[in-house]
Amino acid sequence: MNAITMTPIEIEQITGYKAPTKQLSVLHERGFVRAYVGRHGVVLERAHYEAVCRGEFGKMQDRSRAANLDFLRTPRIA
Repeated sequence: MNAITMTPIEIEQITGYKAPTKQLSVLHERGFVRAYVGRHGVVLERAHYEAVCRGEFGKMQDRSRAANLDFLRTPRIA
């Protein structure tokens, strides 16, 4: 299966819960921060799931959260 999002059955298997709020809580604890509750339950993109499982998403997050302080290094023009 190559669907864009994980199926409700897959999410239930991953989390062990049927309730969307419990599923979301477990997913967020496990690092799936892009998961959210939609109209029909929890939505989790397959690409995000795979990236987190490979350990790639956390590395990207660390770089993107770093403050850009380059403006402090360049002199101001009056």
